[in-house]
Amino acid sequence: MKSNAPVKIIDITTDKQYERYLYRCLAPMPFRKYRKRRVYLEFAIPRGFHKKLLDFQGEIVGQIEYAPANASGYPIEGDNVVVMNCIWVLRRAKGHNLGKQLLNDMMKSEKGAAGFATIALENHWSGWFLKGHMEKLGFKSIDSIKVRHKTKHTGQCFKIHLMCNQQSRTRNHRHGTKQNF
Repeated sequence: MKSNAPVKIIDITTDKQYERYLYRCLAPMPFRKYRKRRVYLEFAIPRGFHKKLLDFQGEIVGQIEYAPANASGYPIEGDNVVVMNCIWVLRRAKGHNLGKQLLNDMMKSEKGAAGFATIALENHWSGWFLKGHMEKLGFKSIDSIKVRHKTKHTGQCFKIHLMCNQQSRTRNHRHGTKQNF
């Protein structure tokens, strides 16, 4: 892929043309409207949820999904905090800072946010939300817990980190079972 090609970021939250992307990741899975996802979207979209696709050289190669903390799928709380539920760039588009472009677009779109938060995984068997990737995007771990999956890799412990963007201000980050900023 050429790096001088134009990048276009498309907010698909309410665009019927891209509806199938609201229900799945970029992985080549069949399009189905999962009931739990539909219920979540019906709750979250009116509260500020966004999903955006990244078009690079005419091909969809990345996505970001985020919402205010009160509409996020994660147990993260905070006044005026935006939670990144997902960010993904396909491996074949690696090396063009496309993840950073998605993140910058989110921050630009949510100028009034007091901060940005997400999770990260450490020593997890998947390539999803790796702590190192989140750090490259400018997030910093402010807390973590060590856990084990109930059914997968039951002998392997991994950590879940609460991450905030370094531009975010944190305060009072412990509150019950949810995290506060």
